[in-house]
Amino acid sequence: MRRQIVSFVGVFGLLLVAACANAQSLYVKANVPFNFVVDKDTLPAGNYSIRSINSETGGRTLVIQSGTKAMKLINSDVANSLKGAQTSHLLFHRYGDEYFLAQIWVQGENVGRQFRMSRREAEIAKNQQTSDDVIVLAALR
Repeated sequence: MRRQIVSFVGVFGLLLVAACANAQSLYVKANVPFNFVVDKDTLPAGNYSIRSINSETGGRTLVIQSGTKAMKLINSDVANSLKGAQTSHLLFHRYGDEYFLAQIWVQGENVGRQFRMSRREAEIAKNQQTSDDVIVLAALR
């Protein structure tokens, strides 16, 4: 009987840890100094907050806001890294003078969020010889 109780407490503890990890939601703020593309939309330079709106499902859908106005809802995928991110930041792909939001990372986390390459970015990437990654630092709320 005692073994069953210990086993039950162990399993319950693991489930509790998994639920807490899954319930963490993304919420960062950043000042983006250039216009950028997310999916099919171009957003103007400015202060943005990005947060997950469905933390119970792992935070797949993100809302990108400027001030109190919701600018964009977008689905994201998991991005993995072997080491935790050194800073909270947004990663953009730059082709010439066009910037595309690619990933979001939170300091200390080895799991971030990434966006699929849009058709527009794929066309530009195909025709450009080089691209750069641009990092914009973000703050946690």
